[in-house]
Amino acid sequence: MKFLSYSILALWLLAVLAKNLLQLDANTIDLNVILQAPSMQHWFGADDLGRDIFARVLSGVEVSLWVALVVTAVTMAIGVFIGLLAGFYGGRVDAILMQITDIFLAFPGILLAIAFAAVLGPGLGNLMIVLCLTGWVSYARLTRGQTLSLRHRQHVLAAESLGVGVPRLLFRHILPLLASILVVEATYSLASVMIAEASLSFLGLGIQAPDASWGAMLRDAVRYMLIAPHYVLIVGGCLMSLILAINLGGDYLRDALDVRKTD
Repeated sequence: MKFLSYSILALWLLAVLAKNLLQLDANTIDLNVILQAPSMQHWFGADDLGRDIFARVLSGVEVSLWVALVVTAVTMAIGVFIGLLAGFYGGRVDAILMQITDIFLAFPGILLAIAFAAVLGPGLGNLMIVLCLTGWVSYARLTRGQTLSLRHRQHVLAAESLGVGVPRLLFRHILPLLASILVVEATYSLASVMIAEASLSFLGLGIQAPDASWGAMLRDAVRYMLIAPHYVLIVGGCLMSLILAINLGGDYLRDALDVRKTD
């Protein structure tokens, strides 16, 4: 399974590179092949406008990966910063920051994202803003809990007694010890962001036509499930394979970085 997950991830990355090298056009309309089944001309078939599903799938995964990487990086930076401050200072600072975090946690993440998306409007930029607004809380909670335990480590207390400033204490003496945990959390976050992006696009609140998005493709595909089942099965299978590979990769990465693991 480990080899399979890494192989799937590698294949998707190679597919994105191949799409750019082959310069596939995901928006070319051919009314003569509407909802055509997979063939040598169209490997994954054609959609309801005669566009090549293979090209649109590759275009969609490129957008999904880009959104996932940017949103994960931004949410990690925000959440880790808030968690470090809350765990290090404690007291009133911790109470205020965690109360704000609890407010976001009180709402289901996807519903909160839908609410923000409805206010800001659809589009790629707004989609990334929405996901950043709702995705930082898990990092904040995780970082805060770990920082509370690391705050009183001997090397931190020794550095503090020597007059080391707070920024240096946080980013030089505490944050490196959280790196492995945060990397694993970021791996799972990639999958979560991709699912959220697909969900919002499925509802019409994410990436807009004519740009390709797996969520929007699934929304179109379900209308033709009975007459063109290949459309929904291929797009859904692609999304499932990538999410599964990322989650399995996260599991293996967690085991590899677990210092408590014994051979």
